[in-house]
Amino acid sequence: MPKSTKEEKFRWIKPILEKDATIKQMVKVCPFSERSLKYWLANYKRLGFDGLENKSTRPKTNPNETPIRIKERIVELRKERNLCSIKLLWKLEKENIDVCKGVIDKVIKKEGLTRKYKTRKISYNYVRVPLKTGELVEIDVKWVPGRIQGERYYQFTAIDCASRWRYLAIYEDISNYSAISFLKELLNVAEFKIQNIKTDNGSCFTNRYTGYRKSTDPMFPRIHDFDLECQKNNTPHYLIDPGKPQQNGKVERSHRSDQETFYDKLNFKTLTIEELKYQLRLWNNYYNNLEHCSLNGETPNNIIKRECKMSVS
Repeated sequence: MPKSTKEEKFRWIKPILEKDATIKQMVKVCPFSERSLKYWLANYKRLGFDGLENKSTRPKTNPNETPIRIKERIVELRKERNLCSIKLLWKLEKENIDVCKGVIDKVIKKEGLTRKYKTRKISYNYVRVPLKTGELVEIDVKWVPGRIQGERYYQFTAIDCASRWRYLAIYEDISNYSAISFLKELLNVAEFKIQNIKTDNGSCFTNRYTGYRKSTDPMFPRIHDFDLECQKNNTPHYLIDPGKPQQNGKVERSHRSDQETFYDKLNFKTLTIEELKYQLRLWNNYYNNLEHCSLNGETPNNIIKRECKMSVS
């Protein structure tokens, strides 16, 4: 019995090679077609026994293959800004490049540019409450990952939950004074009315876990300076539950974008604080003009401008 396909093919063409039978005669007893026998005979005469090896029938060219220039542009945008496939699709549409999301996913995967997660992500069905611009603004602090001339700096971040519009600022510390200064800047810069603010339980935002116990009257504790500033502007201040940063998920997610897309590309050895603040303004402006998946391809600035026009009219 033949042990391989080559031996099986040779078994049927051997009588023809030895002139014991003709091709017409072999077709009557052979389960293969006359065309196959002729093809095997030609390959055997040209390449010998190795010519009977099975070969792939996959076409060498594809008329519908994505042009190389489009693949290079996808890889270039991915490496430059580390955008997901949907955002890359929107970017390419603006450049009049017609390509589908599946092609972008394949190119990213083939080039080894996919994100490698250490653990499997669990999906949750969250109840999304529709919000209006300014209805809820999350504020948090992120420490600048590198020291500048030996000094540590901190980034205060505010993000609107509805439009994803952000405002960033760098401070030398995370004191109450810095938090209040950032809040004043935010209220002056924002083109919309901020109705509510949500923060974590940091000492620069609340004294629930630091000042309440030290108060002489726990029933009427001293009000934190940040809360007093919120009261002056008639802006309620909400706190997340301790140890639940996912309740401040939008600002936490934006901090990950800051780290991966902005801070990881900086050279802190030659950077000054003035250059950092300038680069941060450019990055924040880019973020506010970037298409977001949660906004279905809209940018935060476009949403702010559209709602401002609606409120005026």
